[in-house]
Amino acid sequence: MNILYKNTKISYTDSGEGNAIVLLHGFLENKKMWKDYVSFFSNQYRIITIDLLGHGESDCLGYVHSMEDNARAVHEVLEYLQIKKTTILGHSMGGYVGLAFAELYPESIQKLILLNSTSKEDSTEKKLNRTRAIKAVKQNYVNFVSLAIANLFSENNRTRLADEIEKVKTQALKTPLQGIVASLEGMKIRKDRETLLRENLFPVLLILGKKDPVLNYEESITQIENTTAELISFDDGHMSHIENKEELKKVLSEFFKI
Repeated sequence: MNILYKNTKISYTDSGEGNAIVLLHGFLENKKMWKDYVSFFSNQYRIITIDLLGHGESDCLGYVHSMEDNARAVHEVLEYLQIKKTTILGHSMGGYVGLAFAELYPESIQKLILLNSTSKEDSTEKKLNRTRAIKAVKQNYVNFVSLAIANLFSENNRTRLADEIEKVKTQALKTPLQGIVASLEGMKIRKDRETLLRENLFPVLLILGKKDPVLNYEESITQIENTTAELISFDDGHMSHIENKEELKKVLSEFFKI
């Protein structure tokens, strides 16, 4: 299903009935990553999955896809579906979008789950790395995407989950160059939203991988110090929805009930 946001196609799915839960994918991913989770949870909840700008079946909006623009597109979908309040689960970049949504539409957020994500802005080094990534993907698209995906998993899982990694790569390679560059630009300029977690306006669950090659675990846990946010830690990498699938389903089931 599709709607238009600023004359740009936004693709989404809508399954089940009950309290609404929005699942937002990360960079180089799309709504298909949630297939098992939609099947698992849609018998109890209304599950919405959305392709963010320049990913999956959603079109590119421009040359910079800010987290705010993505959040407004998400809100447009929810307005169309007449959903006034929702829980948002965002993986990686999807978490950044979830935080932007919570800031823009605080009355619309019920709970927020940051899955392998952070409320912190990019460090100076990370911003430089994103600039390098933009250059690299323009030079060799396939090589960039293949390496980027493999590097999201913890080292000990790269052999065990080789088939899953190939499936993720296949989906990632469907992401247009403009969508990749615009998202890298958008993540690079995103603002720090740690204060949102400290305001304790809604329940927050932070889920991290101790061997995450992308997010430093020790640094990431500091964002919820002196907050009411809950922390769940797995022993693997950045792709907890694949690396720790069954444990994650149990964790989410409990949090959704609160």
